[in-house]
Amino acid sequence: MFKKLTACYAQSESWLSRWLGPTVLLLMRFWVAIAFWRAGLVKIEDPAGTQFLFNTVYQVPLLSPDFAAVVGTWVELIMPWLIGFGVWGRLTALFLFVYNGIAVISYPALWPHGFWAGLFNVTDFADHKVWGLMMLAVAAWGPGRWSVDAIAGYVWRSRQAGLASKKTVVN
Repeated sequence: MFKKLTACYAQSESWLSRWLGPTVLLLMRFWVAIAFWRAGLVKIEDPAGTQFLFNTVYQVPLLSPDFAAVVGTWVELIMPWLIGFGVWGRLTALFLFVYNGIAVISYPALWPHGFWAGLFNVTDFADHKVWGLMMLAVAAWGPGRWSVDAIAGYVWRSRQAGLASKKTVVN
């Protein structure tokens, strides 16, 4: 009886590791990609409004408002494709995590109770917290098996194995 239970547990854990984990990572990547893509579309559809917001409302550190508006728009239009398809997954996720943090810092209206209090308040910049945690998960565990990174890794390993077997045959 105990052997059957442990075998069942091992089989279900194996299935969850192979399928549920990669599915969750894919969903997290898509969720964040859609959020950033929509933000980028809003910015590019109204460049004058975007410039106005960056010059009057947002307080982006270290960059001029006009440059930050252009960079922010293009980041939000390009990076969602990279994270969505899992291209350079960990690096893209870390980049979006930092970008997300800068977005929160740059817009004080997101933290009416103060920035540090807002970190532990459920309502202050809640979406940004969720996106940040999702990107940390992708950075920690990689983009998963359904990603360009995984496919490229598979192709790379297959080619390396093929080259190694050819060397063995020649020698």
